[in-house]
Amino acid sequence: MDSISNMIIIMKNGSLAGKESVVLPYSKMKYAILECLKKEGFINSVSKKIKKDQPVLEVELAYLNKKPKITEAERVSKQSRRVYFRIKDIHKVRNGAGLLILSTPKGILSGKVARQEQVGGEALFRIW
Repeated sequence: MDSISNMIIIMKNGSLAGKESVVLPYSKMKYAILECLKKEGFINSVSKKIKKDQPVLEVELAYLNKKPKITEAERVSKQSRRVYFRIKDIHKVRNGAGLLILSTPKGILSGKVARQEQVGGEALFRIW
């Protein structure tokens, strides 16, 4: 299992279990993804901390009326099979209730922002 899949599974399981926050191993890619999720309202905050001499990311999960905002996540592009979307291939996830995260030449972007910026890229995962 790759690190991005591990990250989305930890966040999904943490939110379904009602946890206030989860801790993830640090990487620049994960931090960029979490900043994108924060802008879209799926998490409340993300902060880089040092625990046991290792950098980690502490993620505060978001809830709406005591229900988790993250209920499901689906990895699109995998190590064994990369999936790339052109601008015209980027569609809404769950009629706008979800989010597609892309790795583009302009950085990590949500599907909505990628359409506005007129840029495609590797589809990392869908979350809703």
